[in-house]
Amino acid sequence: MSSKAKRVLPTRPEPPSLEQILADVRGTHPADPVFLLPAEPCRDHDPSPGSPSPTRQETAAEERERLYRQSRSYMEMNQRLQASREQLRQRREELQQAGSALERDIAEMRQKAC
Repeated sequence: MSSKAKRVLPTRPEPPSLEQILADVRGTHPADPVFLLPAEPCRDHDPSPGSPSPTRQETAAEERERLYRQSRSYMEMNQRLQASREQLRQRREELQQAGSALERDIAEMRQKAC
C-alpha cells in the first residue's frame, strides 16, 4: 500500500483594507488601462420583442452618462494636446538653437578658409 501525504495549502492572505485600496487607486497614473473608458457600446434603437422599453428616467440617465463620458474624453484629449504642444515648443527651441550654432560654426569655418 502506498501512503500519500496530505498536502497542506498555504492560507490565503488577508484582503486589503479600505485605506490600502484607496491609496492604490489614488496612486495610479491617469493613463492606467484599468481606468480608461471603453468605446461606446452599440445601442439598438429597436428593443427586442418582449423586453421592456426604457423609461424616460433611464433614457435621461443614459444620456447624462454618455455626455459625461464624452466631456471626460474631451478633457483628457485636451490635456494630451496641451502636453504635446509644450513638447513641440521645447523641440522647436532646441532646433532653433542647433540651427544658430550651426550657422555660427559655418561662419567661423568660412573665416578660417579665407
